[in-house]
Amino acid sequence: MKNNFRILLAKQRKKVSDVYEATGVSKTTLTALYYERTKNPETETLLKVAKYLGVTLDELLTPEE
Repeated sequence: MKNNFRILLAKQRKKVSDVYEATGVSKTTLTALYYERTKNPETETLLKVAKYLGVTLDELLTPEE
């Protein structure tokens, strides 16, 4: 699933481990999201990640061109 997770982390100079520690979402799930390997992530997971990064779901999920 295409997303901006990697871009947002880079802009905020954060790591997957930072998101894991703050949200409790598993590193496996976050890594799959980072490499765009996840097909159908749970809404609750996406909401936690978006809230932590201070963005909307649209900003997280709409790939930048």
